[in-house]
Amino acid sequence: MAGIARAEDNMQIVYHIGANCTDEDRLLKSLLRNADTFAAQGIKVPGPSKYRRLLRETIQGLDGRPPAPDTREILLDAIVDEEECNRLVMSNDQFMCVHRRIFDQGQLYRLGDEKFTGLDAIFHSDEIELFLALRNPATWLPAVFDAIPDDNFAEFMHGLAPADMRWSALVDRIRELIPRATLTVWCNEDTPLIWSQLIREISGVDPLTKISGGFDLLSSIMSEDGMKRFVAYLRSHPPQTEVQKRRIISAFLEKYALDEAIEDEIDLPGWTEETIDFLTQAYEEDCQRIARMPGVNFIAP
Repeated sequence: MAGIARAEDNMQIVYHIGANCTDEDRLLKSLLRNADTFAAQGIKVPGPSKYRRLLRETIQGLDGRPPAPDTREILLDAIVDEEECNRLVMSNDQFMCVHRRIFDQGQLYRLGDEKFTGLDAIFHSDEIELFLALRNPATWLPAVFDAIPDDNFAEFMHGLAPADMRWSALVDRIRELIPRATLTVWCNEDTPLIWSQLIREISGVDPLTKISGGFDLLSSIMSEDGMKRFVAYLRSHPPQTEVQKRRIISAFLEKYALDEAIEDEIDLPGWTEETIDFLTQAYEEDCQRIARMPGVNFIAP
């Protein structure tokens, strides 16, 4: 393992940035469960109160101007409590913006642009890694709209037609705004199958490091009996590869998944089965395009 760096040295700044309504802090909770183990490898996972508001207000205060020379050091002193680390891991599924402003001026996450340029400017001497979960607009749009106190979907969309929404446009912009950053992307629908890999990739731990919470998400969408049978099966038939493990997870989910946990309620005026099918097909094609983009690490089952 590389030597542990102090805050004034170059670091790895890692941020799980959303998207909204894809995570509800489940990933952060699993990371925090392993905080002590990660700390032994120079990986710091602070609580969200240490950085969410602080980073947001600092970036907003820049207003497009370069940060003061000591901005980075002041932030890191507040976030890591003067502890030594070489990798700082943070998570905020509303990093780009709050729910109601996702389509500000009719553009997906337009308000995220200043966040990316601000993050790049503040941590200009550090490595930056961004992690982004995508979600099928057929279920995502109803979810984010349901999370805001608004009763007019058209106003929420600011003139953008749901059929024209593409995650690839956001990924393209991120790559243009902060090209030096490493960008890892995955589909929220695949998260139960790749959960432990996500924890490892975001934390950056050694592959042999034992982690807790690798099945945290699975236990929230599978029946208690199903989880008991799943764990017992893994003990008696330990998978030899990640692919084998994912096949086992898929098989148990097919039989023991909780319907209320995996079925999304879609209730938007004017939406039909044809609307949902079209959005889903467009999403799948969009994800295929993103997976082929240079500079994007796309995690698939």
